Amino acid sequence: MKLIENKCFDEERALYHLENAKVSRCTFAGPADGESALKESSDIIISECTFSLRYPLWHSKNFSLKHCHMDELTRAALWYSENGKITDCILNGIKCLRECNNISLERITANSPEFGWKCREISMTDCNIESVYYMLECEDSTLKNFTLNGKYSFQYTKNLTVEDSKLYTKDAFWHAKNVTVKNSIVSGEYLGWYSDGLTFINCKISGTQPLCYCKNLCLINCTMDDADLSFEYSDVTADINGKILSIKNPRSGKIDADEIGEIILENSVMENNCCINIKNTSLI
Repeated sequence: MKLIENKCFDEERALYHLENAKVSRCTFAGPADGESALKESSDIIISECTFSLRYPLWHSKNFSLKHCHMDELTRAALWYSENGKITDCILNGIKCLRECNNISLERITANSPEFGWKCREISMTDCNIESVYYMLECEDSTLKNFTLNGKYSFQYTKNLTVEDSKLYTKDAFWHAKNVTVKNSIVSGEYLGWYSDGLTFINCKISGTQPLCYCKNLCLINCTMDDADLSFEYSDVTADINGKILSIKNPRSGKIDADEIGEIILENSVMENNCCINIKNTSLI
């Protein structure tokens, strides 16, 4: 394996089509302001490097990125790449990951709007992300012990699992399909609208007007603090511990809760056949 270390690169396509190499303690920055430093690379290890140039890893395959720092000028860092592992890195450029396949990320800190669009088979563990429109149209992915801050997350995602995580977001999971969230905190208004097959297990959910216009919605052993106008026009099966502030015009299914502040059944534009129960007491 070729070793490239302790060098500075700023020219266009500086290490284009690099194969079977290790790049260590290098800097990608400088007055030439070149783009696409490692484009079309394969079978490479990048370790302890600093990036401050655009589009460094496009169309890359079989790569490892370890202990690296990409600053805010490293926009669109990883696009159309596959079979990569990213560990212990800081990723701060906009649109960091897009249309990638089979990428594992561990112990990542990122501040990157539009992170992860249209990716498949993404695995994220022990990561802290700040992003708007996070993971748009992402499929077949898993997130564990993950913290997210930023609105419009997980929209149009499919076949996603989130576990042991904290999501501080709004308009999350809109139009999502076959998504399961376990043992997590989900805080933010307008959660999960127009989703199909969205399941929450052992979750703490908060925010106004959650889970409206949903199909095949399921909540198991969850709480819904500060949640009002919940479940409007949704097909839902829900087991809620504690109080829901209000429920409005759920379409079908069954909702069990310890306490419900208000049930609003009025001005509905469709038939409502949902069974609503205070636990151990049939209410509607």
